[in-house]
Amino acid sequence: MNSEIISTSQIKSAKPKFGAIRWLIRETCGNLILIGILFGVVGRWNWWMGWALSGIYIIWSATTAILILPVNPEMLAERSRPHADTKKWDKMILGVMGLLMIAEYVIASLDVRLIWSPQLPFYLQVIGLVMAIIGYDVLLVWAMVSNAFFVATVRIQKDRRQAVVSNGPYRFIRHPGYLGTLLLHWGVPLMLNSLWAFIPAGLITLVLVIRTFLEDKTLLAELPGYIEYAGRVRYRLLPGIW
Repeated sequence: MNSEIISTSQIKSAKPKFGAIRWLIRETCGNLILIGILFGVVGRWNWWMGWALSGIYIIWSATTAILILPVNPEMLAERSRPHADTKKWDKMILGVMGLLMIAEYVIASLDVRLIWSPQLPFYLQVIGLVMAIIGYDVLLVWAMVSNAFFVATVRIQKDRRQAVVSNGPYRFIRHPGYLGTLLLHWGVPLMLNSLWAFIPAGLITLVLVIRTFLEDKTLLAELPGYIEYAGRVRYRLLPGIW
């Protein structure tokens, strides 16, 4: 009997770790695909800002694994698979977001290859690089470390006893992860020297604003304690604005 109980508990505890490893493999493949898109389209390897963008994604994956995998593999396991209770509208939004992200990187790479945009001052490229790093490798990671329920899709995680999080960046805005993502995508056109890439970046912004509104509406309606939290932290995405 005791051996059966131990075996069952060991199996249950191993599931999140297997899921987290699946997440890590998926992220590694995603980073390799990004490198393939950027350098395959631009047609050369000596594109330093392309490597910088790839590095931002790799650093995010590595930092997330180092900081979260040992203490909260359940969250990474959650991010590695689809869920039946994900809101239908979010599935559509995620599909559009994925296409727009690919469009942003393909357009920027084509712009660099075919020189559609004028050469931007180097300081603007550096500003774009700093925006992307702060957004993705600082703010987004900070949000994930602070929020044990930071998953990839919009759903109320009743199976994980989801609760309101109000520490870390959530003290200042209700959706810091989305702000970090926006900083990345507005930094990309600058750092890659592509004015044309601002078109998909603008569309990504519109889609993320819509997602923020719908997710916030869902949390207000379905997550206990969120109404009180929203009363304390007024702004969804931009401090002092919205």
